[in-house]
Amino acid sequence: MELRPYQWEVIMPALEGKNVILWLPTGAGKTRAAAYVAKRHLETVDGAKVVVLVNRVHLVAQHREEFSRMLGGHWAMTTLSGDMGPRAGFGHMVQHHHLLICTAELLRTALTSTEVEEHVELTAFSLIVVDECHHTHKDTIYNVILSRYLEHKLQRTWPLPQVLGLTASPGTGGASKLDGAIDHILQLCANLDTWRIMSPEKYRPQLQEHNPKPYKQYDLCQKRSQDPFGDLLKKLMSHIHDHLEMPELNRDFGTQMYEQQVVEMSKDAAEAGLQERRVYALHLRRYNDALLIHDTVRALDALATLQDFYNRERITKTQILRAERWLLALFDDKENTLTRLATHGPENPKLEMLEQILLEQFGSPDNPRGIIFTQTRQSARSLLLWLQQQPGLQRVGIRAQVLIGAGNSSQSTHMTQRDQQEVIQKFRGGSLNLLVATSVAEEGLDIAQCSVVVRFGLLTNEIAMVQARGRARAGQSVYSFVATEGSRELRRELTNEALEALMEQAVAAVQRMDPAEYQAKIQDLQRAALVKRAARAVKRENQRQRFPAEHVQLLCINCMVAVGHGSDLRKVEGTHHVNVNPNFLIYYTISREPVVIDRVFKDWRPGGAISCRNCGEVWGLQMIYKSVNLPALKVRSMLLQTPEGRIHAKKWSRVPFPVADFDILQDSTQSLSDLSLD
Repeated sequence: MELRPYQWEVIMPALEGKNVILWLPTGAGKTRAAAYVAKRHLETVDGAKVVVLVNRVHLVAQHREEFSRMLGGHWAMTTLSGDMGPRAGFGHMVQHHHLLICTAELLRTALTSTEVEEHVELTAFSLIVVDECHHTHKDTIYNVILSRYLEHKLQRTWPLPQVLGLTASPGTGGASKLDGAIDHILQLCANLDTWRIMSPEKYRPQLQEHNPKPYKQYDLCQKRSQDPFGDLLKKLMSHIHDHLEMPELNRDFGTQMYEQQVVEMSKDAAEAGLQERRVYALHLRRYNDALLIHDTVRALDALATLQDFYNRERITKTQILRAERWLLALFDDKENTLTRLATHGPENPKLEMLEQILLEQFGSPDNPRGIIFTQTRQSARSLLLWLQQQPGLQRVGIRAQVLIGAGNSSQSTHMTQRDQQEVIQKFRGGSLNLLVATSVAEEGLDIAQCSVVVRFGLLTNEIAMVQARGRARAGQSVYSFVATEGSRELRRELTNEALEALMEQAVAAVQRMDPAEYQAKIQDLQRAALVKRAARAVKRENQRQRFPAEHVQLLCINCMVAVGHGSDLRKVEGTHHVNVNPNFLIYYTISREPVVIDRVFKDWRPGGAISCRNCGEVWGLQMIYKSVNLPALKVRSMLLQTPEGRIHAKKWSRVPFPVADFDILQDSTQSLSDLSLD
């Protein structure tokens, strides 16, 4: 477990107790360096408590391996993540262990918990290690936690924990000029109360020798010479536009900008009570999704997503609006033509390029392992299906699986956290040699044998580029960027290369700053950030008190039937919003099959999905909380009728009325017999 000279160089101030950010390339051993700092900290600080924060569940187990090797069993260490099931409270675990490795979400929950066994104060720790610390900005979980640290600092609450940040990619914060990038780096340093960003200077040549970048190649292809399937989808979308009679809408079909436009249109229509316009927007979004999938993978995959959507509409919707009938008929009329075009249309040139790359890389005798990064869960699953159906790729021994996010999404299926861990272990062990992944695998995934990384038509920022490239850890690795010539994706990747250079200039400029000037700037930014956060908190609280809860009606987002009032709602565990009015039962139905959530919660488990009895719109799920059956509602499934008009809120925390916490003695009057599954 010896450290290399460049690792010693960057950790020296941390060993003296200073707050630093370790800025090292991916694969250069940041985690090992941090583990050594933690070891020395535990050896030298009385009553030391260390918490290591990660932003991805699969990194909990990975970091445990590194820290266990370094600590050698001399200190009590534990790991905590959302998929662990029943366990002792977070506060209890802190008391009985020297070092915790956990997801940041769990620490944030513990900081605000009112339960004695769960609650913990930030000052209980003497060292906080923040993995992938470039995420400490705006309203991210990391920054919410670190803002508490800054509050303690400005209130002179001592002793404060030492902070150690780890990153390969501080980023530019969206800036395109050096001054803006420097401001972004300074803000990151302020958020983490950083004394200095540490990167190798004396031992930089040794770092470059030990940690060479993979060879980068741009694998570009031509556009489809003919695209009858895509043309027909666009024609159908134009037909819907003409029906809408909204000429101001842009028709840049098959882009993320267009998606944003129709999402906004859906929200505006809901608030204006224009049910049919909202329905048109929802269907246009599905067509746009299909175009994006068609551009990335195959027409067959795009068609399958549309067919799934329209089949679900027919099954779940009990009250069909006129617009829905028209849209269903429009799709039905063209489904056979779409099927014929999808089946016999031209191959996607990007897939032909991808096959060439994989045949070249996996045709070698070196037992390569690789990762293909793609934008969405749907495109990942479609790519896996395509891979499995290519005889040539099977002959070179490709054994592939997807690695996608564990969160729930109405748009696509997800992986469980257990599934993620299993896939990563198989890839690490070699029984899988190719992952098709979304951004969940970009950061932290450490597989030394990974020699091929393909970014497949991605439109992301410079941080994602640096992180994805860093997954290629083996010697003489290849990093391929596959895109269409002249595409937005290609232009963005070229921009990212320039932004990476700008990021390096900005960090160097901050490192060269006069120490007194730097410290003054950091303190000014910290005070400004806390003032801004306090002002936002006051604004949010005023927003929550804008209307009495009983003056706000809850409407079904789809059929706009009134189903209750804000005063019927309660918060469970500060997050889940449930309706405690016993009369609410008459407005919804419950599916017999329980909703599958790959987590075991301390005090509740999921029952069936709940849907509007009038129209079939899914509202949320039945929550079985301490044996009490409660309908938990998704905020996006409800429209709020306030005294000043309708609102479609994005989060329950932003609704314009107060919601009390659930009190099991006062609020559990609802019958326990309403859920036959229990």
